[in-house]
Formats: sequence, structure tokens, C-alpha cells
Amino acid sequence: MMTNKISRYLFLAFLLVGSISLQSCNNTGDRQPAADSQTTSERFVEHPEWAVNATIYEVNIRQYTPEGTFSAFAEHLPRLKEMGVKILWLMPIHPIGEENRKGTLGSYYSIKDFKEVNPEFGTKEDFRNLVETAHSHDMKVIIDWVANHTAWDAEWTKTNPEYYSLDEDGNFHPPVEDWDDVIQLDYENEQLRAAMHDAMEYWVSDFNIDGYRCDVAYMVPTDFWNRARENLDAIKPVFMLAEAEVPELHVRAFDMSYAWDYAQTIRDIAAGEKGLEAIDEVMEKEFERFEKEDYRMFFTTNHDENSWNGSDPELYGDNFENFAVLSATIWGMPLIYSGQEEGLDKRLEFFEKDQINWEDYKYEEFYNILLEVNRNNTALWNGAEGGDFLKVSTDNDDSIYAFKRVNPQDEVFVILNFSDSVEEFTFRDEIDGNWLDLFDGTEKTIGSTMELEGNTYLVLEKQF
Repeated sequence: MMTNKISRYLFLAFLLVGSISLQSCNNTGDRQPAADSQTTSERFVEHPEWAVNATIYEVNIRQYTPEGTFSAFAEHLPRLKEMGVKILWLMPIHPIGEENRKGTLGSYYSIKDFKEVNPEFGTKEDFRNLVETAHSHDMKVIIDWVANHTAWDAEWTKTNPEYYSLDEDGNFHPPVEDWDDVIQLDYENEQLRAAMHDAMEYWVSDFNIDGYRCDVAYMVPTDFWNRARENLDAIKPVFMLAEAEVPELHVRAFDMSYAWDYAQTIRDIAAGEKGLEAIDEVMEKEFERFEKEDYRMFFTTNHDENSWNGSDPELYGDNFENFAVLSATIWGMPLIYSGQEEGLDKRLEFFEKDQINWEDYKYEEFYNILLEVNRNNTALWNGAEGGDFLKVSTDNDDSIYAFKRVNPQDEVFVILNFSDSVEEFTFRDEIDGNWLDLFDGTEKTIGSTMELEGNTYLVLEKQF
């Protein structure tokens, strides 16, 4: 969404419950399925074949280039393809409301017309060309969909005011008090549901997009999303990402959801408010609540986190690379936000023009390596195809966090030193085999005791 996180986290607080024990590195059993989730036989969602080893990149069109257009962004596609991006998630492409607008340009998430494009970004033909060009580079395109609300001056307020929820005085109203540039839709109205489904189908059938990232999906009835997925899949197999952390949404509607609890946890660790044991705790919740088939999106930042909570240097300091490595390997599908490969060191303005300054692409090779291992090593693939998570304990768990991802074909071993100084530590269990360091390309033999520089990491691939 487009405002601070306080309101959203209040909505989600009741969801973040449950725990089971993590496996240790000497436990070779499979990662346990979620006890309270739907069984596989009840599942409706079939992930597109291409998504099994996909990674995702969020595109902020307004801030990406001086022009802030579809056509200007398209010039970056070869670079993003080379970096290893598979899914391009475009923030909302639709016209932005003017009534009660925030700032000069307004929020992407205050939408006037679901079947038009924001003229600031270009034309429908420009958008069509962007989708076709992305497809020619073997990338998929999903667009942000805001089903919960519209702008105050949306077309529907004139043509279909019955689509909206009214307050006790019979007036339109925001869904949340500080979201005062938008108004709440009424999903008890079947005609609204049909119109929203029609609009979603339009971009898939007429522009060949590959799915949607659905804003505040937890605030819209699940049965609406279930029907939407059924209708969209009848046109072509789509990929659906929910801005939510609700297991129920995975059963029939969504491929992937946000790992919000994890994201908050790593920020707390970086701020010194929690220790590394909090990673174990959040992964316990992850494995309790979600099935292994559920794709989960792990990230260090996105448009909300960057604009409202802080830049990467603000949030993570000298451990930014460590948290990026952790988020790209611990579980699920990694997300990169516009500018992270440049080393984005500012909070992008949300309601104004605030261009990303592309210069030396400081972290492009870093992400290239992380996305390559996600693409090629089956232990890091998404959902049931990926490897189990195995915690590796040391005698220095205050500073060192280590784990493996393991399946019958592959094994990845990640070791991170979150302290500022060189740390020597001993693994509590034997580490066998030969390993390839994916960042420097050298072969390594890992003994029982090792040393690691401060704020650094190893990502090792087992050599069979």
C-alpha cells in the first residue's frame, strides 16, 4: 500500500502465531508440513512451470528513469535479464486520482480507472510493447492490482456509486483513517465483483500480462480471489502474489505471499532489538503456518519499506549484504526492489518525482550471483521443489548464523558473520564434503573450526 506500516501491522498482528521446532543439521528428516494448513489434495493452485526457479524484481516506473515512462524503463530490460530477473512486478500502472491527492503526483494506489494507463507513463501501446519486449527476454510481467479501494474521483463513483461502502452518514469513506486519498469498495455487491473480475481479465487477455501482485489482499474476501484465479487461469496460466501473510489465500488463489514477519524480524536484528535466535523463531512460525508448496516472498525492502521505514543503509548498516544473502537463500523467492542493485541509499519519495541515480550498479554482480544460484541450484528452488532448511549450530551463535538448504540433488551451505569483527567458531556437528564458494569461484574444504571476517558471508555449493 502507500502509507506507513502501523495500520497494516495492526491488521496482521493476529495472524503471526504458531511455532514448531526447527530441524538441526544432524536431522536428515524432511521439513515438516504445516499442521493447520490445507492438505495438498485440497489445493487448487497449480504454479506455472516457469515459476519454480523464478526470482522477482519490483519496478517503480515513476522513479526509474528521468522520463518515468514504460518506454524508458524498457531500455533496462537486457540488463535485468542478464542479472537473472524472471518476474517483473510493476507498481500500479493506472491513472491516479486528483481529489484528496497526496503530494504533487499522488499515490500509485489511488486509482481512477482500472482499464486505463497513467498518461505520465505513456500509452496503452507503450505498455503493450513493454510486455512484449519483456517476453522476448524470457521475463514475465505482473502488475499491481488494487482491488480494495479506488480514488475519490474514480470513474465508478460517477457510474456505479453502489459499488462503494458508505459510512453512517451515507458518504464514501477511507478503508483506514490515514489512507485518506482512497475510498472503500463494497464486496457484498455482486456487480462490483463482476466488474473487478472483468477488469483483471482485460489486462491478461488483451495485453498478455502474466498475473498480478494484489495490494492488501487480506482486506478483500478470499472467495473473490478464488474466482478471479479461476477466471484468469482459463485465459492463460497466471502467477498471483498476495500482499498478505494468510495461508488460506494459497489454497485456491495465490502462488506466493509476503514473508512479512521475517522482514520485520531482520530489521529488528539489524537495529539491535533482537538476537540471531529470532531468525530461528520466525522460521519456526513459517513452517508451522505454511505448506511447503506455498511460495513465500523474502525481501530486505520494497516500495513501502524503502519510503516509510528507511533505505538499506539506514535499516541494515554494514550487514546489508548479509541480510540480502540470508533473504535470497533461507527460503522462498527473493525480491529485489528498484535501485537496490545500484546501492540505493535514500528513501524514494512516494508522491513526488525522485529519480534513482544510476551510476556504477554497485551490487549488480552481487545480485547476479545470488539470482544465478537461485535459478540453477535446485536446493534453492521455490515451493516443494526446493530443499529443506537445516539449521547449522556453532559455539558462537550470537554472531554467526549458518544453515543448509538440502534436497537429493543439491546442497547449499550459507555462513554469515553479523559481528563487526573477525570471529572464530566451531561447528557443533561435522561438516563433510567439498564446497564451491559461489562468490569467489574457489573450492573450499570446511573443517570443524573456521574463521570469518566481520560483516561477511560464505555461500557454498556442495560438489558431489
